[in-house]
Amino acid sequence: MKIVNMSTLNEKQQIQAAQILVDELPIWMPTLEKATYEVTKRWSGETDSVLIAALNNDEVIGWCGLLSQNSGRVYEVHPLAVRNDWQRRGIGSALLNEVTNIAREKGGLTLHLGASDEKASGETSFANVDLFDDLPRRINEFDPGTHQAAFYLKHGFKIIGVMPDQNGMGKPSIFFGKHL
Repeated sequence: MKIVNMSTLNEKQQIQAAQILVDELPIWMPTLEKATYEVTKRWSGETDSVLIAALNNDEVIGWCGLLSQNSGRVYEVHPLAVRNDWQRRGIGSALLNEVTNIAREKGGLTLHLGASDEKASGETSFANVDLFDDLPRRINEFDPGTHQAAFYLKHGFKIIGVMPDQNGMGKPSIFFGKHL
């Protein structure tokens, strides 16, 4: 596996990256057309942002974006997606470590991201409960369940906020951050 800047990808590889979004994040990115726009056009005006891809034999197996905010003091990880058949092999960790290092090198102080618990049955202990009822206790007792939150917690992120019902009743967005 090698990690490259996505500006070096050819059209076929860009489509592979877009397909990963459709396959792995279908609620957020339901069509290949929208995903292709995300990969090829959405970031074109972001001068201090970075997109990187993990390649195996020139095939995109995952990718990650790093979006600059607040004059480069804060960076957002958006998105991070790994092809299903390559998950749990260190690809996501390698991508996250790379964007973390890039943000540090650029002088960033904080790295953050958002993750939605939007499946109908929910995945975390935040799903399908009244988060306005003693939110500090609920954060303290947070259980990531099957959600990607466990991955981010393992990589040193902390819950820095929650938006109850952002994705529908009982479907919150969870915001994570860490110092660089």
